[in-house]
Amino acid sequence: MMRIVSANLNGIRSAASKGFFPWMQASGADVVCVQELKAQAADMTPDFLAPEGYHGHFQYAEKKGYSGVGLYSRQQPDQVQIGLGHPEFDLEGRFVRADFGPLSIISLYLPSGSSSEERQQVKFAFLDYFLPELQALRAQQREFIVCGDWNIAHQPIDLKNWKGNLKNSGFLPEERAWLTRLFDEVGWVDVYRSLYPEQPGYTWWSNRGQAYAKDVGWRIDYQIATPGVAKAAQAAFVYKDEKFSDHAPLVVDYQHALR
Repeated sequence: MMRIVSANLNGIRSAASKGFFPWMQASGADVVCVQELKAQAADMTPDFLAPEGYHGHFQYAEKKGYSGVGLYSRQQPDQVQIGLGHPEFDLEGRFVRADFGPLSIISLYLPSGSSSEERQQVKFAFLDYFLPELQALRAQQREFIVCGDWNIAHQPIDLKNWKGNLKNSGFLPEERAWLTRLFDEVGWVDVYRSLYPEQPGYTWWSNRGQAYAKDVGWRIDYQIATPGVAKAAQAAFVYKDEKFSDHAPLVVDYQHALR
């Protein structure tokens, strides 16, 4: 069995202060993909870089206190790719890939468009660039799992107040259609939804209006996989016993060897 976790930390220092790393080390996870480090290389302590029992690989954003992704694994990867090779997006720290034999695992932080129309246009530009990349990966003779905060809720089941968000970033028709195309045309699989067609599975809650207490959430953190490894998924859950961030970790168990 292989356990993979995806967790948006909303600041690695903040999440660490709330007990994320002891939980991670006790979780049984083979690979942990983290997003929104909000830290530069100089901010990373030895415990952040290589928690006991794990190897860490990271891409930091140029802007301080912003974005950044990482990937922790119990096994040292065969190869690591830092960044997409796209100068604009790589400055924002959004992509780390680790290869383990015939399986690749990616930590992804897709842009949010909620802060301004300008950022929404950046998000659309990222989607336009990234879909052909995902098509190219799908065409390879490898299995892939892309973990991360995709900043899009796909269907009404994926957010509590869907009717009130039809014109808001994260649930725009264009964003949702992009995910539909990824699943239906390109052939990637939404692992959690394939396992649990009728469970909402929220992973993020606004800090406003007691959203967390009332479970008024969004499912925007995903593990999206190629069909072979997606079929090996046995179970998944959102971990809410402790609160490390405004997101909760998504945990998936696969009947699949890391190598």
